[in-house]
Amino acid sequence: MSAKGSVPPRRGRPPIEAAQSHAAILDAVYELLQERSVRDLTMEAVANRAGVGKPTLYKWWPTKAALVLAMFRERIAVALPPPSVGTAEEAIRDMARALIGPLNGQLGKVLSELIAEGQSEPAILRELFDKHIRGHHEANAADIERGKTSGELASDADPELIIDAVFGAIFYRLLFRTSPLTEEFSDKLVRQVFRGVRARAGETTTRSKPRRVKPA
Repeated sequence: MSAKGSVPPRRGRPPIEAAQSHAAILDAVYELLQERSVRDLTMEAVANRAGVGKPTLYKWWPTKAALVLAMFRERIAVALPPPSVGTAEEAIRDMARALIGPLNGQLGKVLSELIAEGQSEPAILRELFDKHIRGHHEANAADIERGKTSGELASDADPELIIDAVFGAIFYRLLFRTSPLTEEFSDKLVRQVFRGVRARAGETTTRSKPRRVKPA
């Protein structure tokens, strides 16, 4: 019988050991996804690479998708850049440029595979957007609204359409591989999109009057 007031034995792994196992598992997922697709990844392969039992994986991540999303968040997701102090066009251009390199590497591979998996598991798409894209989307929208307030952009410029025009085109190239994803492409894309918005901003002052033709 234990002495009165004794501390009951702790259950589970010590915090340091748990943190080490957590890191080893995410490292294993990252390494394995350089060799195979998300679809071909198995929990058994992750457990073997990380040197842990499968119950440990399921204790922290109930599904393979949850595990891959955790690795995505901690290992390869692109962080939000600091708030821009330039024009709206410069802010969107810088955001687009920041994506190009990672999208040509592991980020692009895993992201496109998660989007594919999300066609049969909508929860994956919701988590991708809510945890990894929404913050970027809101920052972009804020920059565009700032451009409208400053007079850089037309007062009726639609942030959603501008964001879709720029980043939709980038993800189109990522998913369909129609042409290379380069900074040159993203810069030209942003210039083209903003050229149209700015043209509307000056319509009332720059439109020339129709020439009057004298009767013969």
